[in-house]
Amino acid sequence: MKIVHVASELFPYLKTGGLADAVASLAGTLADNGHEVSVFLPGYRTALEHKDAAQAERKLRLKIEMGDQFLSGDVRVFSPRKNLNVYLVCREEFFDRRNPYGNGERDYEDNADRFIFFCKGVVETLRLADLQADVVHSHDWQGALLPLLVRDAERKHGVTLAVKTVFTIHNIAYQGLFPRSVFARTNLPEDLNHMDGLEYYEQTNLLKGGILFGDRVTTVSPRYAKEIQTPEFGNGLEGVVQTREHDIVGLLNGVDMAVWNPATDALLPARYSMANLAGKQICRGELLKHCGFAANFKGPVFGVVCRFVEQKGLDLLLANQDFFLAQDCRLVVLGAGEKRYEDTVRALAAQAPAKVFLSAKLDEGMSHLIEAGSDFFVMPSRFEPCGLNQMYSQVYGTIPIVSRVGGLIDTVTDADEFPEAGTGLMCAPTAESLGDALHRAMKLHADKARMSAVQRRGMARDFSWKVAAAGYERLYQESL
Repeated sequence: MKIVHVASELFPYLKTGGLADAVASLAGTLADNGHEVSVFLPGYRTALEHKDAAQAERKLRLKIEMGDQFLSGDVRVFSPRKNLNVYLVCREEFFDRRNPYGNGERDYEDNADRFIFFCKGVVETLRLADLQADVVHSHDWQGALLPLLVRDAERKHGVTLAVKTVFTIHNIAYQGLFPRSVFARTNLPEDLNHMDGLEYYEQTNLLKGGILFGDRVTTVSPRYAKEIQTPEFGNGLEGVVQTREHDIVGLLNGVDMAVWNPATDALLPARYSMANLAGKQICRGELLKHCGFAANFKGPVFGVVCRFVEQKGLDLLLANQDFFLAQDCRLVVLGAGEKRYEDTVRALAAQAPAKVFLSAKLDEGMSHLIEAGSDFFVMPSRFEPCGLNQMYSQVYGTIPIVSRVGGLIDTVTDADEFPEAGTGLMCAPTAESLGDALHRAMKLHADKARMSAVQRRGMARDFSWKVAAAGYERLYQESL
């Protein structure tokens, strides 16, 4: 099949979270399976500066209609592996920025124009380069206009750009919600500017377009596919999702074992496997030393890697700060995002520098070291469409402590509830329930035989993209 993916992030060129890992791994696995795969990404500065893009060929000059004006841009393409091409849709005014969506305090004011231009650039490239896609698969609100724009361009030009479109919701909390006046820049038919189209309470909702008009709609775990049809998790779009209940399917993301594998991970000070965990102890010692703690500390190490946003339950973690101050344990936190969370975690680390460490930045190497060197990985998300870190943790023999929501339910089994099958500890997304799980972790850590059994069960699970991509291949084939 000829498969086109469209996303605002792609590892290793631009990453703020799991979207980049998921799209890169899915596209790479499909390419390895013999499909012709193209991935479209905005031409961010970091992407253009990446070594893979050094030989990028300027493929096209673009002239994109945006409302009553035309904006120029260009498309560059390179091939990082067999059967995989990466297309960068470039316009310096929009994408020559280090950060993709905002400055950390607020979103960029021109985000609507930036990603409408990006989507239109993709469609124009599909037409001019005659890619003849079987499937165009777009992701999240930044790519949500693709199903509409593809069909509109086909109607205008009398061509077929894609046999089928697929749209994936990675996180329904982020919807691409803009003033209603933004609709004019899409140049779509005016009959789509109402409640059965992109209009949403007198605003323009880009995510809504992908949900309503993709031939197939997916999300990133079976549980989340059900959750987003409820008021609790649908963020106001549950009724829209319900209209597609027969077309929506939840497919779990996977782990890219070329990147996240403790037996081969070049970012670790030592490698290890389920058969020999000696390297994990070396990683643990190096993590402790890096944080300024004693390398021979015997108590449990709790790791956290996340974006500092409300979704990730940092307030629930901080509500349990007395636990980390009172217990014989260590807490290592890596992340960046909203200043209020960073300031609070920084204050805790300053209050107890012998127990709590914060690295307030995006650091791929440090994230690998935390996954390998921690005993427990704490992930108290208020909602979690799929989650990857709980899977990374199990692969790395680190026991996840997670909320009973979304993909966390689909990928973790509570070791107290199911003693013979458990791979982690689960709690409700409340401060009290998380506190109980942390105390249960202390007990588990004290029982070395049981701790080892839980670790090894997690490491034995197959979260690889070989399994995950097969579900997408079936979906594509069934749709064609």
